[in-house]
Amino acid sequence: MRDWERLRPLLAQLLRFGLVGLFSTLIYDAVYWPLATYVVDPLVAVLAGFAVAVSIGYPLHSRWSFRNHGTRDASGRTTVRFVTVQLGGLAFNGACTWILTGPLLHGPTWWPLLPATFVTPILTFAVNRQWAFA
Repeated sequence: MRDWERLRPLLAQLLRFGLVGLFSTLIYDAVYWPLATYVVDPLVAVLAGFAVAVSIGYPLHSRWSFRNHGTRDASGRTTVRFVTVQLGGLAFNGACTWILTGPLLHGPTWWPLLPATFVTPILTFAVNRQWAFA
């Protein structure tokens, strides 16, 4: 029973992060895919999708997903760390987009949505929990 009591806050936090992350991911997807398919180069669409998703995700994650976890200071350290983590996610999504839609594979614009939806959120949760909101 003690193990469950220790894991319960982490599982609740993971659930909250998952809900906010799902919402942010859907926002990213909704911005990225139409832009990449019909308007601009897919790498430009990655930037636009991330800008919108991060501007929505930070307040939700800091106030809800990671509430009661770590400390919040007035220096903006948490914000800088969150943005740094998101820039790592941006780099990962950009690399996946370039590989999947660019000169290597010439794939359709929806292919990069797979790693963006299923890999990036897991990576950013781990780093946000251990570093940005620690």
